[in-house]
Amino acid sequence: MARPLSNLLQKDAEWAWDTEHQVAFEAVKENLLHAPILALPDPDRPFSVVCDASDFAIGCVLLQADTEGRERVIAFESRQLKAAEKNYPVHDKELLAMKYALVKFRVHLLGSKPFVIFTDHVSLRTATQSPHLSQRMARWLSIFAEYNFEMKYKPGRKNGLADALSRRPDYELSHVTTVTSSVTDLIRAAYARDDMCVALLRALGSKEFEDSDCKLSARLRARLHRYSLDDGLLYYSTDPEDTPRIVVPHDEDLKYRILYEAHDTALSGHLGREKTYGSVSLSYWWPKLDKWTSTYVRTCETCQRVKPSPHAAAPLASLPVPSGCWESMSMDFGFGLPKDSDGNTGIVVFVDRLSKMAHLAAVPDTIDGKGTAKLFIDRVFRQHGLPESIVSDRDPRFTGKFWSSVFKMLGTRLDMSTTDHPQTDGQTERVNRVVEDVLRSVCAETPKRGSTMLPLVEFALNNAVHASTGFTPFYVNGLTHPRVPLTLPLRGSGLGGGEIAGRLADVSPLTVRKQVDEFLSTRLSVLRHVRDAMAESQDQQ
Repeated sequence: MARPLSNLLQKDAEWAWDTEHQVAFEAVKENLLHAPILALPDPDRPFSVVCDASDFAIGCVLLQADTEGRERVIAFESRQLKAAEKNYPVHDKELLAMKYALVKFRVHLLGSKPFVIFTDHVSLRTATQSPHLSQRMARWLSIFAEYNFEMKYKPGRKNGLADALSRRPDYELSHVTTVTSSVTDLIRAAYARDDMCVALLRALGSKEFEDSDCKLSARLRARLHRYSLDDGLLYYSTDPEDTPRIVVPHDEDLKYRILYEAHDTALSGHLGREKTYGSVSLSYWWPKLDKWTSTYVRTCETCQRVKPSPHAAAPLASLPVPSGCWESMSMDFGFGLPKDSDGNTGIVVFVDRLSKMAHLAAVPDTIDGKGTAKLFIDRVFRQHGLPESIVSDRDPRFTGKFWSSVFKMLGTRLDMSTTDHPQTDGQTERVNRVVEDVLRSVCAETPKRGSTMLPLVEFALNNAVHASTGFTPFYVNGLTHPRVPLTLPLRGSGLGGGEIAGRLADVSPLTVRKQVDEFLSTRLSVLRHVRDAMAESQDQQ
């Protein structure tokens, strides 16, 4: 609060009184006029200390319970961090706040009964037992040894007293806002025009439809356990472990709008029936959704005009199934596209052989091994590292130049050798065909924009369920589905920086450890499923 005034008192500081300083001056006067009432210390009762640190200040509070058990403030202390202290790691800043509290409240705490220090930095509880101490920490711990105290963890949301001394509201994250979609608002409005949805909403306790005459049929009543109500939206799930999906009412325009978003946009790429159904059914449900999807895709004018007849599936070669994502990848080129403004007439496709995730880049027909290496570093290496093997039908001399260029760009002095095996799994050629079909679909009116649409085409491919794995490439790589306009949050919300910090501080180590264990377990399960599915696909060829 007084920091602008303190800055004016520093050595060689230029004196310039402006609005910021006047506001700080008025705030100091106001707080002095309304200072909190402090209690007198009672040496016969135990004390407690709350301390905290931020990026620019430390603060602490001395507390003591009164005869009625209420915590009363004995003293407040805070100060700005010095220039060197601002460079301390978070752990050391929190320890510095503890040291500052013990020094400031020494007259009350030294030699008294055991007291408690509360901190919102959980690792400090074991700091005194750590075998790896810096010289700074060792000096501070020698000061701590004079006192008889116990350290306890107090989540940041409950540590408001010390937070107020060490933080300024205008230094926090001002606001975080989520983007919302209008589809859910349209769905809520359309419920009133669907008798089945009105009956379900009434049965589930919606006050909006409690006076409605619509009643559940016997068949719908038997399936009522599959429906739930949240924030005015109906959700449907086939079983308790299934992720609930929003129920779309019987409104043709609304259904066609959802199908358009899942099929016709550049993010969707005019992919086939199964992939479109997978995109819609991830978040939405209505009766006979599969038939609606099949009819919509079959009658899509753009798909009929630009997509060729289905290709015969090429058999998979007996390449070993990779054990991890981006352990083995395939690389191929496709040419013959309309020349763009940069002179590119083709694309290079990098595909992970396990997850089927693809990365695309526009290339000229004169692309060589060195140019491909640059694209590999930019598209693949910076996100996934080096694969153990690359499957390609290019000339061995090309792949040799490619690998040597990659190692040279990485600045390594390690020698590199390659082994060529005359076999391929054909997956990149199939991806090329799909990419060309999608580009023709999304660029039907402006063919020369193909290279600028590649990022959206890449997203569409990686967000579609792959037939041989049963998952989207995004999910196999990260166990998550990326948000698209059709799956944006149901209701907008905003959080101030203080609330965000409080929520993060409340996450305990046990919670984090449990979540990590669950994530790893799910990850291993998905990889096993994908490898088994790939092996089964190869066996059926």
